[in-house]
Amino acid sequence: MKRNVMIDMSSQDTIEEHKQRIAFHEAGHATAIYLNSKAKHLPPVSFQIKFKGFNSVMEEDVTTFQATHDECIAKVEGGRLIQSLYLPLLDGFVEKLTMHNEAMLDLLKDYMTALEADIVNLLIGPLAEAKHVADTDDELFNHHLVNMNALKNYGGSSDLAVINEYLQSFSAGKLQCYEKLDELFTVAFNFVTDNANWKAISRLANYILASNKNSISYEEVVAVLEQ
Repeated sequence: MKRNVMIDMSSQDTIEEHKQRIAFHEAGHATAIYLNSKAKHLPPVSFQIKFKGFNSVMEEDVTTFQATHDECIAKVEGGRLIQSLYLPLLDGFVEKLTMHNEAMLDLLKDYMTALEADIVNLLIGPLAEAKHVADTDDELFNHHLVNMNALKNYGGSSDLAVINEYLQSFSAGKLQCYEKLDELFTVAFNFVTDNANWKAISRLANYILASNKNSISYEEVVAVLEQ
């Protein structure tokens, strides 16, 4: 149970910064899911942004969120083209499909497209948070300063854990997995640094901060992003 305590101005500033980071993180995920699916002509996937206690964040929540991205505070529900990795997608799936007919190869292509899109969308959340922090602090934002490992400092631990699960369904050597992940990280980084995309992320983040809601629907996200 959290205690009700008096918060000084420095603590209040810390909490507001924390809420902004959450907003940009979730806005990054949501914007990526919608715009990437639209750009690649992928089927739209419904989702909602859920918040719990977002408007009653206490100072002790800040360190926890930055370390783990506590999904009890905020998360995007749904929005993945591959919702879960069940038996057909487990180890060896890719290798087995390449041994079959053209229809199976088409299925493999669709599967890989969905897997890569989901990974990129997961990476964009912490990258958006990182860019927001860099912009706020008037610091540089580039591949050298913000790499894959640095995402853990921007609420990316749970996103990276899901990505690791995804990659385990990719029947390839570790080197190939790392190379693919580096490639997708670059795609995600370029998405965030694209001026039009960043304006869309910022617009949605500001909507999240102003809405004071416990959940934001897919339809609301689309309306904001299509402005």
